Amino acid sequence: MMERCQNAPKILDGGFSGQLSRHVSAKIDGDPLWTARFLKTNVDAIYVTHLDFLRAGADIIETNTYQASVPGMMKYLNISEHESLDLLNTSVNLARKAVDDYIREESIPLDSRPMVAGSCGPYGAYLHNGSEYTGSYGKNISRQELIDWHRPRIKALLNAGADLLAFETIPCVEEAEAILELLKEYPHARAWLSFSCRDGQFISDGSVFQSTAVRCYRTSPSQIVAVGVNCIDPKYVTPLLKGINESTSSEQDFIPLVVYPNRGGSYSASGEWIAVQDNHSLNLPISEWLDIGVRYIGGCCKIFAEDIKLIRSEVSRHSKKF
Repeated sequence: MMERCQNAPKILDGGFSGQLSRHVSAKIDGDPLWTARFLKTNVDAIYVTHLDFLRAGADIIETNTYQASVPGMMKYLNISEHESLDLLNTSVNLARKAVDDYIREESIPLDSRPMVAGSCGPYGAYLHNGSEYTGSYGKNISRQELIDWHRPRIKALLNAGADLLAFETIPCVEEAEAILELLKEYPHARAWLSFSCRDGQFISDGSVFQSTAVRCYRTSPSQIVAVGVNCIDPKYVTPLLKGINESTSSEQDFIPLVVYPNRGGSYSASGEWIAVQDNHSLNLPISEWLDIGVRYIGGCCKIFAEDIKLIRSEVSRHSKKF
């Protein structure tokens, strides 16, 4: 594999809910809107959480809109469609304000400005029944229905100024294909596509990860900046990703990979975190992941700002390879 393919790795932020919990007393896990509720109730905490990750060295921070669908906000906040779209706009504005203040604070040149990724969770997250970890709905909903469900959020995030989109925890092939089709409506949009996987080989719906990920990237290489996995135990990352770039002989063939694992645990169908080892130290094989093509790396559930700082440091040690 060509180690110098593509650009230097970008550092993502960590798990927003865990970091946010350090700034709020209200319960987060188990809420059908998850962290998105705070767009209505505590925007200051959202802003500070973004700053935490920026100060830790994140090159890209995500909006707290993983579970912020328009129908979901209308239902659970009892607000109008227009108000729901306004909250999506607010999510981008808060992230951009944090970036603006951070680059002023650190005198960072504009060409090194951190980016804002609009977080787009799967349809299963809206269902709030744990199906983003099974993909069971993929066979029971049409591609057009999935496209129509995703469109308002995508449009709002892009219109508000998100630099790119983060489609994450996607559990089924049907939804990935719907997203790729929808992106054609926004030809200037860029996004990464990150899957929910059940183990070291399969997407949550039972499809083979590697063939699915490669096909998705090859379908839209001008729009998909990376494919990969998130919200997964770190032990599965290498088995899932290794081999995708093994026989790469040119930069044109190289597929950039994205990974942001959990600390080691999972969410139950009720939305409660089940820890394997609570608060155990993070020990990720960063060098190994970089060598197999990871170019976007951060953390998901229970990965905090101090963990992102460590990831940043580890990546920097290997930066000469790129």
